Amino acid sequence: MIVIKRFSVFLFLIGISLLMGCTSKETEKDMKLPEGIPDFVQESDVKGIDWDKKAVTLKNNIIGNKNKSGVIGADMPSLSPQKWMWHLWGIESPKNLTVVGYHKETKTVHQILTTGWTIELGGPNNGADAHAPSNVKIPKPGEWAILLYTDKKLFDILVYEINE
Repeated sequence: MIVIKRFSVFLFLIGISLLMGCTSKETEKDMKLPEGIPDFVQESDVKGIDWDKKAVTLKNNIIGNKNKSGVIGADMPSLSPQKWMWHLWGIESPKNLTVVGYHKETKTVHQILTTGWTIELGGPNNGADAHAPSNVKIPKPGEWAILLYTDKKLFDILVYEINE
């Protein structure tokens, strides 16, 4: 009798483990990376988004994360194409900036730069260590996490609400 009870508990635990495994795989399938995205961008990067850490107003009309990254132009977010000037602090001469947009509601990844995933960075500007102008197109309204990569590593995440 004890053997049967232990075996039943064992089967129950295996069943729960399998169910949880299937559920986590389903969750991972909710988000797919688009074709052509740089291979160093990982689905796991999205799991680290702190949606409560919204970008704030910094000096010189820059909206971002203090002493890390920010954008001029994000103070008037729009679904129409517009120009944004990216600013990065605390880095030593990176050559490129890769920008990945993640839409919270649809769990979808988007290219928001109009010229591709990656742009070339310039030198210091507005007190930042590096900067780059770009044109962006936000495809739909809602809450967005903008993942920034330098030297093929996640550098920072900007969270914006874009509704217009």
